Amino acid sequence: MRLTVLGKSPSWQDAGGACSGYLVEEDGTAVVVDCGNGVFSKLRRFRDYTAVDGVVISHLHADHFLDLVPFAYALTYAPRQQPVPVDRWPGTTAPARPRLIVPHGATETFRRVVGAWGNEDLIENAFEIEEYAPDARPAFGPLEFSFRPVPHFTETFAICVTSHNGGGKLAFGADSRPTVELVEFAQDADLLLIEGTLPRPERSGQRGHLTPREAGEHGKAAAARRLVLTHISDELDVLWARAEAADAFGGPVDIAREGAIYTV
Repeated sequence: MRLTVLGKSPSWQDAGGACSGYLVEEDGTAVVVDCGNGVFSKLRRFRDYTAVDGVVISHLHADHFLDLVPFAYALTYAPRQQPVPVDRWPGTTAPARPRLIVPHGATETFRRVVGAWGNEDLIENAFEIEEYAPDARPAFGPLEFSFRPVPHFTETFAICVTSHNGGGKLAFGADSRPTVELVEFAQDADLLLIEGTLPRPERSGQRGHLTPREAGEHGKAAAARRLVLTHISDELDVLWARAEAADAFGGPVDIAREGAIYTV
């Protein structure tokens, strides 16, 4: 199983960066996990978007799904997707229509977002939408996905990816405050991709994110074999964040960067 980081920014993009987005591939199967601001253009560096089998969304915050809009426009209007010849494209009677695996209520959210300026059914026409329950286990080729609710500001699911080919376990924590749910779900993960958004815990109100040190603590408690911090701004010092997480984790920690590739 191969993981490519397409975007690792928090809810505001790094300079030249993208928000949450990851490409998971094995044996020709390709699935995008989250599709936040800027992710679609990054995806095109690594994969033909018409050859993506599906997209899986962890939760309905804009920085995790907003680039479904340009993705849907491409699937709808790109020359290669048309039924008649356009320029060098021969025309097709079977345009790509990837599966889109999303939390309950996502279809209505997409309709409200896109309907503010255009056809509200853009996304549902471009993709085959499946709204998942927490116990769902959708599969794409050799890759099987599972979900666990984690506490955030809106309904949010951590995601695990396992391979039927006997590969490793990839756990993605999505966004959450400190929680035993993630520790249990990510137990013994070969790679835990976990957010380290905050330089310090929120000072007031409901918590929704982790610090790098808390991310490291979660990785240690889950006995993860490898820890990669993501959802972290370029305005935080990378050496500080890595040191904080590594001290708590008890081992080396990577900071996600766009274009980084991990084998699981």
